[in-house]
Amino acid sequence: MILSVVLILLGFALLIKGADFLVEGASNVSKRFHIPEIIIGLTIVSIGTSMPELFVSITSAIEGYPDMAVGNVVGSNACNLLLILGLSSVIRPIKFKRETRLIEIPICLIITIIFLCVSNLNQDISKLEGIVLIVIFIMFIIYTIVMAKKGEKFDKEESSSEKEDEQKESSILKDIIYIVLGIIALKFGGDFTVDNSVVIARMFNISEKIISVTILAVGTSLPELVTSVTAAIKGNSDIAIGNILGSNIFNMLLIIGVSSIIAPITYNISYNVEMAVLILATVVLSLFPIIPPKNEMSRNNGIIYLLFYCAYLLILFNIK
Repeated sequence: MILSVVLILLGFALLIKGADFLVEGASNVSKRFHIPEIIIGLTIVSIGTSMPELFVSITSAIEGYPDMAVGNVVGSNACNLLLILGLSSVIRPIKFKRETRLIEIPICLIITIIFLCVSNLNQDISKLEGIVLIVIFIMFIIYTIVMAKKGEKFDKEESSSEKEDEQKESSILKDIIYIVLGIIALKFGGDFTVDNSVVIARMFNISEKIISVTILAVGTSLPELVTSVTAAIKGNSDIAIGNILGSNIFNMLLIIGVSSIIAPITYNISYNVEMAVLILATVVLSLFPIIPPKNEMSRNNGIIYLLFYCAYLLILFNIK
């Protein structure tokens, strides 16, 4: 058992560092083609923080553990929304921008409902449904790029940061090595984490579902935790909440979409309880901007979310 725990921790370390390498290498390559920083952040970096979930879910699907493939995503989304966003707002209240209130939160809610409907259609997620999820994901990426171009003046950014970019520019070989090392670390990290989580689950007669929505979910959400908490401390509300909403959308669309294309996923209807919690939590998030103090997620709101997460865990263990 000790060896399994050590290998799980090693798997988490590889997942986090692998995502870090992949993001850095991909970002450097993107800058060579003069892709604006904001678009890199909205796409590559956001997807990069979701890479641990991606590799864990793909590994689970390939190795025949559908509960872990779905549970990792559902549990990670609950952890992102309730635990990480709640903790971030307790550290420092998070301001809501107009676009976040009126567009991004509703989009996240709609996608959660779509994911619930697709999963319950035949109690599985087929390759065709996976393709549909990826098409929606591509549409979301197009939306983020259009909004980024509409809201930012790139000319000034490029002229002011051109010299800085040149100084930071590294060799293309180094960037490729970073990308390759990142993918390798993510692959082995996913293998170590999934395989040894199954060993521990069987040792204590714990279901794959419980392991996936607790240990795996929190472990693979560490990049989001570090990003959002650091952003909250620095007062960067957009990054704190944008990272969470973006990651949750990527998890449901990209990760489950890719995983189901590789190997169709059987959906356990018991996950409907977790999905109901996610929908309710997103609805509550949409109410925070209109509840005094308006247009922000206050510390009290954060405490509500943390208590919500504790209640979610109690419900989870009582219905296992």
